[in-house]
Amino acid sequence: MRKSRNSEFEIIKKIKGGDTSYFKLLVDKYKDVSFSLACSILKNEQDAEDALQESYIKAFKGLRNFDSKSSFTTWFYIIVVNTCKTRYKNQKRNNQLINFDSYLKIEIIENKTPFNEMDLQERKVLVNRVLETLKIDEALLLRLFYLAELNIVEIKKITGFKESKIKVTLLRARKSFKQNLEKMYGFEITI
Repeated sequence: MRKSRNSEFEIIKKIKGGDTSYFKLLVDKYKDVSFSLACSILKNEQDAEDALQESYIKAFKGLRNFDSKSSFTTWFYIIVVNTCKTRYKNQKRNNQLINFDSYLKIEIIENKTPFNEMDLQERKVLVNRVLETLKIDEALLLRLFYLAELNIVEIKKITGFKESKIKVTLLRARKSFKQNLEKMYGFEITI
């Protein structure tokens, strides 16, 4: 982790120094998790892609003000989440219908269950269908905690939620996910 963070700071230093081609390395590194976070808020791939492009632009423009005291990951995910929340509020005001058909890179390993016997692509689709049934905060926190592998402190910085809300919501989200999975697909799973 330390080495990765140091290399990120070197990349950021080069970008600040004028070699903007290095920004693509940061985009490539965070695009999958960022897209998943955007989908969990906006519930629509096209809207998520648009919000992500806007987030990249904001990050690029704001990079000169980025200080090395915090991690780039946390700083960037804050931009993504805030951009998506703003778009979501605007969509809600405009009464637009929101569809969700995204794709999450997650693999849950189980012993001899119907879920485990599915191929990875089928599991991704199944997990997404279940995530779309969850509340926005629940889906977002599950993705930040499990997909982005962030700790509670980092999630707190990104979402602005209190630590107790994060823990309670994660607990509730795991239970909801399990119940909805079992209800939708008729088999038990241990999560």
